[in-house]
Amino acid sequence: MTPNSSPTIAFIGTGVMGAPMAGHLMDAGYPVVVFNRTPSRAASLIERGATWAETPGAAAALADIVITMVGYPTDVEAVYLGEDGIVANAKPGSLLIDMTTSSPLLAEKIAAEASARGLRALDAPVSGGDVGAKNAMLTIMVGGDGADFTAAEPVLRVMGANVVLQGGPGAGQHTKMANQVAIAGCMLATVESLAYAQHAGLDPRTVLESIGAGSAASWSLANLAPRILDGNFAPGFFVKHFVKDMRIAMSSADEMGLNLPGLACAKRLYELLEASGGENLGTQALWLLYADENARVSAGVSAGATTSAAGV
Repeated sequence: MTPNSSPTIAFIGTGVMGAPMAGHLMDAGYPVVVFNRTPSRAASLIERGATWAETPGAAAALADIVITMVGYPTDVEAVYLGEDGIVANAKPGSLLIDMTTSSPLLAEKIAAEASARGLRALDAPVSGGDVGAKNAMLTIMVGGDGADFTAAEPVLRVMGANVVLQGGPGAGQHTKMANQVAIAGCMLATVESLAYAQHAGLDPRTVLESIGAGSAASWSLANLAPRILDGNFAPGFFVKHFVKDMRIAMSSADEMGLNLPGLACAKRLYELLEASGGENLGTQALWLLYADENARVSAGVSAGATTSAAGV
């Protein structure tokens, strides 16, 4: 599949990450059909020439490739397996690509249901956040059949720079869980590093010049620590979605009999932030559990988040 053959792509879920991803596909010459539960979030794509569909099923019926980027596993299941969903309405032979971070078991279920109807399905969650989506530099972790991956790869590479087939159905989601486990630890380390620097009387920005270029370097330290220091807690990736991801990872780990105490600690802290009103902030807002009361209030996190991170 190449832009020259002009397969039509249905893109379902045009939020913070989905909208720029769909935009890159349009820039590459693919005809795009869009659906989003909040139509206004697809307005900019429609203005650029995307076609609007009234339901996920209606979008799928018009497309050769269907890409989804929605919120939660429950959304994924409804969009794919609901009565007016993708599987029931997609054209035979269509390629279905779920790029949502979701359950590995659900990815396997969707692949089986799709195959039974003559459809092809891949799970292809991404990493890179809003920056990666805007710059078409996402890491894309794919699970599914090798031939289907080969067919999808040119499309995926329009949105991502690092596209890797990890194994069969569900393997992409398992890889994303490994990614989220690593990020949970990095975010905890990032905010605790900044808190230490601040309490030691150092200039955190100057500290970043040193530690960001050494062995402590990480994507979180390079990209999210400056946002923290600027007081910018706008979402590149929502706290509520990260909590969802960590719960999936914990559930998958439990199924495998694997104990992950570091992930459990990060999950507790993010659940505290979520319960305190920070669910719609970016993941860098974990800092607010370490910051003073004024920072919490100015960022819109309720005064209920007064428990120190160390005491959780």
